[in-house]
Amino acid sequence: MKFKIHKYAFYGALFFCLNLAAQQNQILLPTANPDKEGMSAQHLSYIDSMAVSAIKNNKIPGIVALVARNGKLVYHKAFGTSTSDNKELKKDAIFRIASQTKAITSTGAMILWERGKFQLDDPISKYIPEFKDAQVLDSLLPDGSYTTYPASNPITIRHLLTHTSGIGYGSIDSDPRFRKIYADAGIIDGFTTKPVTLAENEPKLAKLPLHHNPGENWVYSEGVDVVGYLIELLSGQPLDEFLRKEVLDPLGMHDTWFYLPKAKQDRLVAIQSLDENNNWVDAKATDFFEPDYPIKGAKTFFAGGAGLSSTITDYAQFLQMYLNGGTLNGKRILSPSTVAVILSNQMGDIWADQGAGHGLAFKVIEEAGSKKGGQGSAGTFEWGGYFNTQYFADPVENIIGIIMKQTVNAKDETPWKFRNIVFSSIAN
Repeated sequence: MKFKIHKYAFYGALFFCLNLAAQQNQILLPTANPDKEGMSAQHLSYIDSMAVSAIKNNKIPGIVALVARNGKLVYHKAFGTSTSDNKELKKDAIFRIASQTKAITSTGAMILWERGKFQLDDPISKYIPEFKDAQVLDSLLPDGSYTTYPASNPITIRHLLTHTSGIGYGSIDSDPRFRKIYADAGIIDGFTTKPVTLAENEPKLAKLPLHHNPGENWVYSEGVDVVGYLIELLSGQPLDEFLRKEVLDPLGMHDTWFYLPKAKQDRLVAIQSLDENNNWVDAKATDFFEPDYPIKGAKTFFAGGAGLSSTITDYAQFLQMYLNGGTLNGKRILSPSTVAVILSNQMGDIWADQGAGHGLAFKVIEEAGSKKGGQGSAGTFEWGGYFNTQYFADPVENIIGIIMKQTVNAKDETPWKFRNIVFSSIAN
């Protein structure tokens, strides 16, 4: 049997597909003249000088930079190369954003909090029983075993979100004892092609000792990976599906994925490092990451603390949602009151000497930090990623600044230089 397709139906379907494709690549933040948004275009050009100099001096192979003010793009450029064979770096390049994933996962958790699924000071053991009766590390013995003592209080969800739980970070932990303990236990830290799931990894992590009593100190941790597993338990969905439905699609973040669709893989920037001859080459796999992530392998591990890849404009849209009090382009993700809680210091005076605190998704600059200069207004929130990406958003000036690179062990100064240039570009 032969079917005839009416030509108008065909063109209608074609128009629909093209329109859908356009929506998939849509940047929701419009472009504007910097001077009209109170930014000096002349001063922003120092970003060009910074980028060109850093590449010329072999500090980085390439960089994409973005500045937005009042919800509009006032600067968005790419410099250098994206691969060791000198492929041109473009503005829509996709980067492994590593720990910039944490804020997105934390946002997902707070969506469930708004729906009454948990309280911030609930013990995590209420939902993941393996975390009950947590122990603090006392000594690591020569045979690989260790001694512990009981934690003075349980790990709460607030502790996990603020990195005050005492959980460590495996391969990148500052304490070599924890690197060994996590390795011996087979804990997956994030960028893996192995066939493992959060449901397998997090209960195993729960049985390992802590750095300190929960709430007592700040140690960068895999706590947000645990939060990702909590989201799966409370929502009944895999973390990638939940974040796609509740955060990424509503914000138009169509280039942000744990594992990239095939059609997007050629835009992924290579991880590079300097070899013994000071040449940029493709980075080799380590205990912490596999360069083929996120395009190969089992594609089953959704690391809530480190697993996403994204574009600079996608991430700008995410940050703009926060500056807008929880909404973007008519889509509300969080209530303004929840945003206020997330952007407030949740860990007391642990970082008092830094003039900053940690909220439920970001580091937050406080008044003392703002007065030191170069960090933005009080309330500015920020973080970065393992592969040399950084961002900040200032709610007083309504400014977003993001730079994305893709290197390991690079010693470049673009993070502080970029920040100085952006804030000193404010004209009114």
